[in-house]
Amino acid sequence: MFKVGIDNYGLFPRNLTPLETIGWAHRQGAEGVAYSGLDEATRSRFDCKQVLELKERALNLGMYLEWGGGQHVPRDLVTGEPKDIFRVNRIAAEEAKALGVKLIRSCSGGLMRWKPDFIPTRQLLEEMAGALAAQKQMLLDHEVVLAIETHFEFTTFELIRVFEELGAKPGEWIGVCLDTMNLLTLMEDPVMATRRVLPWVVTTHIKDGGFRTAEVGFNSFTAPFGKGVIDFDAIFGMLETLPGPIHLNVEDHGGDFDIPLFDPRFRMELPDLSDEEMESLIRLTKLTQEKMEAGLLSPVDRGLWPEVCEERMAFDLREVKKKAREERREAKERL
Repeated sequence: MFKVGIDNYGLFPRNLTPLETIGWAHRQGAEGVAYSGLDEATRSRFDCKQVLELKERALNLGMYLEWGGGQHVPRDLVTGEPKDIFRVNRIAAEEAKALGVKLIRSCSGGLMRWKPDFIPTRQLLEEMAGALAAQKQMLLDHEVVLAIETHFEFTTFELIRVFEELGAKPGEWIGVCLDTMNLLTLMEDPVMATRRVLPWVVTTHIKDGGFRTAEVGFNSFTAPFGKGVIDFDAIFGMLETLPGPIHLNVEDHGGDFDIPLFDPRFRMELPDLSDEEMESLIRLTKLTQEKMEAGLLSPVDRGLWPEVCEERMAFDLREVKKKAREERREAKERL
């Protein structure tokens, strides 16, 4: 049975402390908070006392916590310089253990494929595998799973191959944070990608979106939950089959992303993109166009997000909870 909460990233513009964030979430009816990361100012002040205060507040409110701050690419993805992510992940693991949390979300936040002169994706994958292999025992010792987000760094195909290379098994020390909208930005159909990576999913970023054609190829953007083109009936149905409890963490933000698929160099960066998946993505562009022409769907400028983030996050939370209740009812009827 799903519990539904929020990811704190959607409220970043409000500059809330971790305690203020969980208070906001509780007032909106959330069942938990996933702290996928802290801004630098909050991080600098986040000490042992605040860790214990946050844990106690969550216990008193009966809310779950999830933690973040992890990274999986041992490079600065702006400069390309080597980076010590063992230390970063050890700190996140220590905090998670102190909070009683069993996973840490990992995101290195890069748009490497978009940069023609950057380190090749193949090399980054090799370096990631080596760095994660060195962290396996540390993560096991802290009893946490490093949940790599389906972000803009690697596709589900690539993540699965790395997991297999590491000899990892689902549920042990490494897994996936399924971001349902980010999949579009690496030209993956959300339903097909979820099916591929399903055994590895340990947490989620539930986010709707649109997918349209553009001069450079395609363009993806976020949307209020239920207003976009992602098939959450299919995705929630698959998540419901997982053996462990999965929290539905609402995440949202403004902005859109150009995907230069018409650039031959960029197209070569996605060798796993099949004709079948491309056809499915084309269907999503047609559905997006229909909704946009009907005035039902449009992107929100990233600069306007601070003005609408609380209203949108509260809306998304309500709608995801409704959809989760529907899935529970349908699951009971299937039994």
